[in-house]
Amino acid sequence: LQLRPRLSQNGSWNSRSQEHSSFHQSKFVRKKIGITGNIGSGKTTCCRLFELLGIPVYYADQRGKQLMVEDDILKHQIINLLGPDAYAEDGSLARAYIGGRVFEDKALLAQLNALVHPAVRRDSEQWHQVQQSPYTLHEAALIYETGGEARLDAVIVVAAPEALRIQRVMERDGVSAEAVRARIKHQMPQAEKEARADFILQNDGEQMLIPQVLQIHQKILQWETTPPRKNN
Repeated sequence: LQLRPRLSQNGSWNSRSQEHSSFHQSKFVRKKIGITGNIGSGKTTCCRLFELLGIPVYYADQRGKQLMVEDDILKHQIINLLGPDAYAEDGSLARAYIGGRVFEDKALLAQLNALVHPAVRRDSEQWHQVQQSPYTLHEAALIYETGGEARLDAVIVVAAPEALRIQRVMERDGVSAEAVRARIKHQMPQAEKEARADFILQNDGEQMLIPQVLQIHQKILQWETTPPRKNN
């Protein structure tokens, strides 16, 4: 387990964003902790362990897909961007069609994300406000890539060797190693995420996960006001 407190040059806790000024003024404000990692790292497994400790988890990617169907305004925006074929006749998301349109078109993917991410942000904030826990987890594949860490009090990165991540995805999705590598190519390098992380969970199959999760959990519970951060 690697704990990486963020300290400013003068030795005080450093905040990455002024958006959490209210958090700094009260130790009773519920903390928002992000958890991320590249494909095959095992984010969901780690989240399940936190849930066993009574910590609620907002699964941003899963919820985003639901909002693309349930949110009428967002749905209308997506149809304007991608056309009516973005949805099947029964109103469900035409994932194969959308994936085919945006996978190799970074500009189009950015436009789609610019619609979905704000909707997820609003939804997650509403969800966070009604939770009854000392902190919540926000699970997402893209946190650093979207600047999402500015709205979080700390970020946990789940890490694993690339070979192991490829093997996991091949077994889970029934795809080739080449297909997994193509998806990895579109993600921020794991090393960069680790360098920016407040905490790192090593899910390499050798180090036990439960003690790592328990240690991070206790560290978060011990914070009174501003969470520890690294310098950027």
